[in-house]
Amino acid sequence: MTTRKTSESSAAAPLLDLQALVVAVRRRRRLWCSLALLGLLIGAAVAVLLPPPPSAVTKVLVAHQEDQPNDTGTLIRTDVELLGTTRIADQALRSLKSPEKPEDFMRDYRGTGLTNNLLQIDVTGDTDAEAVARAKALADAFVADHVKRMRETADAEAKALLDQRDRMQDELAEVNKAIGGRSPGSDPKASASIESLFARRAELTSRIADFGQRAEEARIGTPQPIAGTQIVDAPRAVRHSLPRAAVTNAVMGLVLGLVLGLALAAVGAVVADRPVLRREIAANLGASIIAELPHRPARLWQRRRTRAARERLTAALARTVRGSAEPLSLLELGCARNTSVIALNLAGALAAERPVVIVDGLPGPQLAGRRPKPGDPTVVSGERAADVPHQERRLGVGSVSPGTAWTDLQYLGTQTVLVVRAGHGSAAWLRTVARQLADQRIPVIGVVLIDPDPRDRTDGTLWDGPHTALRGRNERPAPQSGTGRRRRERLPMWAARVPDSDQEAR
Repeated sequence: MTTRKTSESSAAAPLLDLQALVVAVRRRRRLWCSLALLGLLIGAAVAVLLPPPPSAVTKVLVAHQEDQPNDTGTLIRTDVELLGTTRIADQALRSLKSPEKPEDFMRDYRGTGLTNNLLQIDVTGDTDAEAVARAKALADAFVADHVKRMRETADAEAKALLDQRDRMQDELAEVNKAIGGRSPGSDPKASASIESLFARRAELTSRIADFGQRAEEARIGTPQPIAGTQIVDAPRAVRHSLPRAAVTNAVMGLVLGLVLGLALAAVGAVVADRPVLRREIAANLGASIIAELPHRPARLWQRRRTRAARERLTAALARTVRGSAEPLSLLELGCARNTSVIALNLAGALAAERPVVIVDGLPGPQLAGRRPKPGDPTVVSGERAADVPHQERRLGVGSVSPGTAWTDLQYLGTQTVLVVRAGHGSAAWLRTVARQLADQRIPVIGVVLIDPDPRDRTDGTLWDGPHTALRGRNERPAPQSGTGRRRRERLPMWAARVPDSDQEAR
């Protein structure tokens, strides 16, 4: 039966609890808020301390002889790559009479294809005037190189056509010579040969005229793209607004810092596996949550509600102590100061009946180092716990943090209330605490949750857990003995079964 229930629970448990992840990330809001603020400050500081260098921009209209309506931008991308060559950079530097190397100059400018025929050139310099001069030199060098390449292409095409025409003219001269060397005769074979020579001469004449016309068209078609390639936007300095740059960089830094902070918080929550929900803490400890208190001093508008919660907790614990003959202990995990306050309030509520002695087993000076006030209960160290008189009520305060001496916890009290801070201990350590207390036969009658998530709506009650919670005690009045006095009989205390994994706990 246990195996079947465990397998069903494991199958139903999600691989990643999104609700717990969201709560854990929200609880670490100091981390991602700090990173977001840091990113904002760094972005604004970069804009102020590292302003962009003086720059200039110009636009060049580039006409291509191979322009097509369905061009995908291949030609303009080629022009951008040609702009970033040492030949263009060298020509621009020569016009500027600058001794700078072309390779170094190429790092100071870039080209951007805005459309299929519009090229934008961005140049930086030491001053605005130098940047404008560089932009003009680059634009002129690119236009001159583009025009030169188009003319060379047209001249090469025309030359190829004229060379072909010249070869055909030589062949035509040979055909004419062959025709002139033939004498008219009545031989049918000679007549057929002459006719073929005349046909060949006519074909050559036609092709020579065609090649001549195509060569002229190649030359005539070049001026149009040459005239279309020009600077359409004169070089001008780019004005940089410091407030605008600071705001832009600050917003970018804010967004990047926020994203980084959220990512770190999410990864840290998954890796650390620190339960923050009521149901997870109750399941791992094997005990129900009986009260919730804030970790830090409550705000002004929350003080009344916090005071009422402390009073209810004190009254519930006082009833538990009065109704049991066994000493009670408060064991903290990550909230020693809050546990000390709860112990002092409980001791004050019980002091009216009989003296109360607080056995201090905390590792810090929360109780031992405080200044006693009139009417405060007596505080003794854990070593003097055996010296407490039996007629005085003993209230132990200890810790279950890593490094705890588990065998000493039974001297603080044979029943305990755990005071746990949400998100402090890992799931594995919470299960370790539950196992160690079960081994020491110390029942956990409830858990006081410190610093709970205000939006947590999960149930922290274990309805199928051990019957040791404050809602149902396992002590009942025994029948009257022969002496006429009623005595209390304690039922056997069975240790709660502690889950072996998070999935089994869920």
